[in-house]
Amino acid sequence: MTANQKSFEERVSALKSSGFNATLTGIKRGIEREALRINTDGTLAATPHPKALGSALTHDSITTDFSESLLEFITPPETRTTTTMEQLYDIHKYVHDNIGDEWLWPMSMPCFIDDENDIPLAYFGESNVGKMKRIYRSGLKNRYGSMMQAISGVHYNFSLPEAFWQQWAQMHGKPYSPEQVSADYFALIRNYRRLCWLIPYLYGASPSLCGSFLKNKTHNMDFSVTGKGTYYLPYATSLRMSDLGYTSSEQSSLKICYNTLDNYVRLLRGAMQTPSDRFSQFAAGEGGHYQQLSKNVLQIENELYSPIRPKQPTESMEKPTDALVKRGVSYIEVRALDVDPYSPIGVSETQSHFLDVFLLSCLLMPSKELDETQIAEANDNMRTMVLEGRKPDVTLQRDGQHVAFRDWTATLFEQFRQVASVLDEAHGDQHYQDAVSSEWQKVNDPEMTPSGKILQTLLSENKDNGTLGMELAAEYRDVFDRWHYKHQDAAVFAQAAQTSLDAQKALDAEEQEDFDKFIKDYFTKPPAKKMPD
Repeated sequence: MTANQKSFEERVSALKSSGFNATLTGIKRGIEREALRINTDGTLAATPHPKALGSALTHDSITTDFSESLLEFITPPETRTTTTMEQLYDIHKYVHDNIGDEWLWPMSMPCFIDDENDIPLAYFGESNVGKMKRIYRSGLKNRYGSMMQAISGVHYNFSLPEAFWQQWAQMHGKPYSPEQVSADYFALIRNYRRLCWLIPYLYGASPSLCGSFLKNKTHNMDFSVTGKGTYYLPYATSLRMSDLGYTSSEQSSLKICYNTLDNYVRLLRGAMQTPSDRFSQFAAGEGGHYQQLSKNVLQIENELYSPIRPKQPTESMEKPTDALVKRGVSYIEVRALDVDPYSPIGVSETQSHFLDVFLLSCLLMPSKELDETQIAEANDNMRTMVLEGRKPDVTLQRDGQHVAFRDWTATLFEQFRQVASVLDEAHGDQHYQDAVSSEWQKVNDPEMTPSGKILQTLLSENKDNGTLGMELAAEYRDVFDRWHYKHQDAAVFAQAAQTSLDAQKALDAEEQEDFDKFIKDYFTKPPAKKMPD
């Protein structure tokens, strides 16, 4: 075995050395949590983005996603998990105190929406950038429907420090470089794609949905009904990740490759330049009329639905692929997480610790390139787990063979325990091993998963999804009433809001070039190539 073909065990052993182990305290994570604003009767709030929260275009930590009603809270990269959670609580506290009588919906799947036309598109001002963001959302509405875009999720951003990558390169007998770091992040991503079926099992929290979500939708799912109109599948974990949820049949033909950065960028750019027969019916600038930004398979790169993305922070109006080409992969974004309805902030510290273990394990495991057969297997395994993940004796596919979920998971958790021990040694505590033990209990007892707990509550009490959501929303309103700021207080948030409003006002006041030219220039600008060393 050559130096660059080290086994999982060899890599874990190397991480135990004092110099290498110390770099693990530099792991950073950040969280993006989405949540709908609702009225006290559960209906969607129709009010504009509250001025007290600042500008959705220019605020660093409080913005909107698809809709004016769909808030997104963003924490900066931090090395302490506790800090990240406290920052998220601080944001929730300030938002709760500044949205009047409105509440935050604590689940991924929307409810109490009778007509998807009632979902207001997010507004970002009158600058060209603001208009572009709104038209992009108009395109999402026309392409996929607004109800799908009202689904909430949690994104988990994860990065390893430069000191780690330097040690990693040395261990493998390779020179340290941004190119090598990107290649290693892609190795992590490939293993994540192979194993991400575990994520909806452990964290899926949408086994059921309100009847209003299914209105005018065609599907072949054999739903049962509880309460007055809650539809569920008995073994489902995450309908959010199913064909009913945040997916796109138009993108299913895209064979986005995670073997190399160059290939990933080439295929993603290609999708932005490939005309779509289905989307050609919507105007894309003809006579100044915009129903979407373009008639191609993807309007912009962020439209790609994927359970994970390689990321590099972008500069103003810089395309994500250009940022990746110029500066390489800086972090990865996990996008397969439902909102945890049993946490006031939609995510827990235990979950964060386990995700760190899971992602680091994906890096430590040998990672061959993915071919089309393996990608199809990964997609099939994800489909199996989101629809019947808690089914007794459920099986998955691995290298063309059927394998029991329980057997494959047992093998993985043996590896997770080793990685958790190494992380705990670096941090001087037991948090990572405790997190692995906690998640292992869910493997042994599917009723302990969020999806199992939700269905148990709904069925035992003949309760509706919407009723449970409203009970939790009211409970969390009280939680944030009692929360004391840890990192940023109300005055700091208020100043940040005003600063963002001033920034948007200045942007709106700038002389804008013709919008048609602005959009044309954005799409015809030559793609970035690697910057010279």
